[in-house]
Amino acid sequence: MLPDNSCANCFNWQITYLQTKLSSVAVFRMSVQPAIQGRILVCRLDYESDLLESIKVLAEKNGFVSATFSAIGAVKNATVSFYDQSEKCYLDLTFDKPLEVLTCSGNIGKLKGETLVHAHIALSDIEGRAFGGHLMKGTKVFAIEVVMTELKHVELLREFDPVTGLNLIRVPQ
Repeated sequence: MLPDNSCANCFNWQITYLQTKLSSVAVFRMSVQPAIQGRILVCRLDYESDLLESIKVLAEKNGFVSATFSAIGAVKNATVSFYDQSEKCYLDLTFDKPLEVLTCSGNIGKLKGETLVHAHIALSDIEGRAFGGHLMKGTKVFAIEVVMTELKHVELLREFDPVTGLNLIRVPQ
């Protein structure tokens, strides 16, 4: 049973609890860092705004340095990409038609001091075909609802990983 969140040592207890829980889990070469949930925002994005940019602005205007988010709704068009693991490059796909957003989720962090939104999106068309990928600029909002959760006591800092060719979250060992 978790203690009341109003206790003076709540943060320290949560870290100890998480570390205890994590130490009892088999972790194979995995870096793990506990975080504490901060503020939660619920937002409806502006019509015809850029989805990726709007998520970034929402985080920055509210002072969220590290966060997770989820979104649902619809877009007027979409640009997504697929990461070619053998070539280590992104391949862009553009859909110039209205689409339902089945889910869009991701995180907010920093890359070289700049806010970076890392998001994946699943979409469907009028015929029910589903597809998705890495959300890119150029995706125009029709109607999108976002729930964003601030992460406290952790920084999602990205750095280049030569094995994958990606800018991945750096988690202290």
